[in-house]
Amino acid sequence: MSVAAAEADLSEDEREALELIRETGGIHQSDFWKELDISSRKGSRIAEKLAELGLIEREDTVYDGHNTYHLEPAARDLDFSLLMAGDMLSPFIGEEEVNHNSDAFSQWLMNLAYEEY
Repeated sequence: MSVAAAEADLSEDEREALELIRETGGIHQSDFWKELDISSRKGSRIAEKLAELGLIEREDTVYDGHNTYHLEPAARDLDFSLLMAGDMLSPFIGEEEVNHNSDAFSQWLMNLAYEEY
């Protein structure tokens, strides 16, 4: 099941929970249910479902001296095709300064142009 399909079937509480995890970049489950103002039981069930659907990662941890889980957003389905020209990756990935006159950029641009035809 794709990420989009899994998200489409979520309840309102589950969507809110997923958004919280994504916004925070990760949260301990013991804080998670408190932030959502729901019971720990309901919070656990939501976290389990999101993990089963592959929308979050749920790892055992110790927080404030108690066993809990750390909930983190899972990597989403990413489309790198916009960065590709043929089999060449854009030369500007990871570059801080862009040199429009570089040979790497020229080759990438030529591959992009020929790919269109």
